[in-house]
Order: sequence, then C-alpha cells, then structure tokens
Amino acid sequence: MKIVASIQARLGSSRLPGKVLKDINGKPMLYWHVKRLQQSRLLDDIIVATTTSPNDEPIVEFCKKHNFSYFRGSEDDVLDRVASLIELNKIDIHVELFGDSPLTDAHIIDEYIGFLLKYYNEIDFVSNSIKTTYPPGQEVLVYKGEKLIEANKMVDKADPMREHVSIHIYKHPEHFNIMNLEAPPYYRYPNIFMEVDTPEDFIVVSNIFKHFFSAGKMYFTLAQILDYLKSQPEITKVNQKVERRWKEFRDE
Repeated sequence: MKIVASIQARLGSSRLPGKVLKDINGKPMLYWHVKRLQQSRLLDDIIVATTTSPNDEPIVEFCKKHNFSYFRGSEDDVLDRVASLIELNKIDIHVELFGDSPLTDAHIIDEYIGFLLKYYNEIDFVSNSIKTTYPPGQEVLVYKGEKLIEANKMVDKADPMREHVSIHIYKHPEHFNIMNLEAPPYYRYPNIFMEVDTPEDFIVVSNIFKHFFSAGKMYFTLAQILDYLKSQPEITKVNQKVERRWKEFRDE
C-alpha cells in the first residue's frame, strides 16, 4: 500500500505573495515543512503539488535543488491537480497538506493514517478539519486516493469550487464515508493560529521556528509548541485579529 502526502504550494498568494519560499533561519519555509514531514514513520513520499504557471518555476527549482518530489498541475483547478497527482503516482492513501501550514506535526499525521488503516473497510476519509478544534495550521486530511479521483469526475469542470480539494469528499456524506476527529483537551486550542496567510502569521510562525532552532531542536511537536506559546502569550496576540477566510467552510 502506497501512502503519500502532498503539499499544495504556489507563489501567487494574495495576502502574502511568495510565502512558501520566505526565509526562516536561512532556508525557505517550504524546506522546513518537508523536513518536518520526513519525521513520519508511515509516509512513503512527500510531493510538492505546484502549478504549471511560469510564476511557480522557483518552487520547481527549489524542489530540484533539495531533491524533493514535485508535481505540476492546474493553477486554478486544484482538485484536478491533486487528483492527477494521486492517479499518476498510484497512491492508495493520500495525506492532503497545505504550503501555508509548515508546523503540521508528523506524529498527528501518523495517528490519522493509522486510524484510516484500522477502519479501512468502514471509512474513506478522516480529518480534523471539518470542525476546528486543533490550532489552525494543524489540519490533517487523510483519505483513499481512489475517492478523490472519483470526486474529480463527479464535479463539473466549470464549478468554481474546484479551487478546493477534499471538500468535494467531506461535503458529500451520501457518497463517501467520512470521519472527523476532535482534538484531545491538551491540543484543543482553536484560537491559536499556526498557519501563514498574512505578514502577521509569518511573524508568529517564524518566531516559533527560531525559538526551537536556537535551543538546538530541529524537530519539535505540537505539544512543545503549545507549551512555548502558553508561556509567551504576547506572540499569539500578533495574528489574533486576522480574518480567516476558511471559516465559511467549517463548523465552528
């Protein structure tokens, strides 16, 4: 069984252009994202899912330089981009991740992969993102690759919602068996934002990386991040008032 994660990444972000290649401690943010994911014990590969736009050529060059796997697909039809990646690479279980969430904990990813494997005959999709209970930026979406390929065929090619991916699975429980797992109490901080969508977000996330790097820790868990942020509450205030566009798609 082939288990692969993809990271959706492009340089055309409207609120913070070029964010995935912004420098943190001498390396692009995307570099640290991939390195963190490499701590997973269950992933067979990590693929950067970027676009065919010439504007995203720097991402391709970055991947080549660091020997990271990559895939290029439609800039706007992200559903087809990821479904095509899954089909081409013959992926059985796919972990959908986002370039603006470099702090995703590989231990939690392995937990969710394990959950899908345990209940493989009963569910198609498991996530923590349908209802926000984990800190935003810790989203993990794990599903059978064939199910996204199926969803890609179901959605009209002109549908503007094709800019989103697994929403076409979890918004259709009549077709797919879905499961949302909520955060245990020690991870339940839905108002601590660990995603990078704005300059304020980048300040918070880069501060977290630099804190642990300065302590000699190249890998650190969500629990350690939360301990640090709870001891330094002024850091989380920096991006508390940022408008979160994804809220319209989730249960609060």
